[in-house]
Amino acid sequence: MVFADVGLTVTVKAGTRIIEMSEKIGSAITYGCRAGECGTCITRIVGGADHLSEPSALETRVLKDNLAGRHDRLACQCQVLGGVVTVRPG
Repeated sequence: MVFADVGLTVTVKAGTRIIEMSEKIGSAITYGCRAGECGTCITRIVGGADHLSEPSALETRVLKDNLAGRHDRLACQCQVLGGVVTVRPG
């Protein structure tokens, strides 16, 4: 997983949520509720979106309500399944 805002690449276990690793390394991805309801943690997926879990109905609704772009996901909800994923704060 690559955090473009801090220029750091880290290895994560499959199933790790982006927000979990962001907190550990000091990325600028912010969050509020951690439950997928507030939209604060909208994160831009720069590359490797196909290596992420599918968005839930809740995540899809929150992204739509916040007018998120097609390359945006909620860092508190999406999980890295493998491969290389590059993210930056939304």
